[in-house]
Amino acid sequence: MTEATSETRIRLWTPEGFREDGWIHAEDASALAGNTRVILPLHAYLDLDPEQRKAAGERLGVQLQPGDQLDAILDLLGELSLVALAFPAFNDGRSFSKAELLRSRHGFKGAVRATGQVLVDQLPHMLRVGFDEFEVSHPVLLKRLEAGNSGGLPLYYQPAAKASGPVEKGAKYAWRRTAG
Repeated sequence: MTEATSETRIRLWTPEGFREDGWIHAEDASALAGNTRVILPLHAYLDLDPEQRKAAGERLGVQLQPGDQLDAILDLLGELSLVALAFPAFNDGRSFSKAELLRSRHGFKGAVRATGQVLVDQLPHMLRVGFDEFEVSHPVLLKRLEAGNSGGLPLYYQPAAKASGPVEKGAKYAWRRTAG
C-alpha cells in the first residue's frame, strides 16, 4: 500500500477506477528484500548495482521530483515498469512535461504515475499528457472520482501524447479535436 498520514488517505485511481496499490514507496534498496513492488527516489534507484536493478525487474519503479532530470533514466527505461512523477506543489508543472516526453519522444510503455498534489482541475490534463495512474488524496477530487466524474473539457486545441477523438467534421484545423 502507498504510505499516507493518519489524516490523509491516499487512494490509487486509474481511468478504469480505484484499485488496490501493489507498490510501496521506499527510501532505499533494503525494501527490495521481500517480494514487494518498490518505488525508489531517483538517487536510490541510480545507486543500485545494475545487476540488482535487473534482478528486481518488474518490481522496481523510480520516482522523479520536478528538479530531477529525465535524462538520468532514459537509458534505463527498458528496465522500468513504472515511473512516478511528483507534484509536491500545485503550481509546479515540470512533471507534466516529463510525462509527455516519456510517452511521445521516448515511447515509454510502462505506467506513468502522478504523486503528491493531484488536483481536480489538473487531472484531465494529466490524462492527456500520458499519466495513467494517480495517487489521490485531495478530498474534492476523491469525491468526484468516486462519483465517476474525472472532469475535463470537450474540445482541445493542442496535440497531446494521448490520442484525442476524431477531428470535428468541417474543422479548419487538424489539431482541433473533440475529447475521446
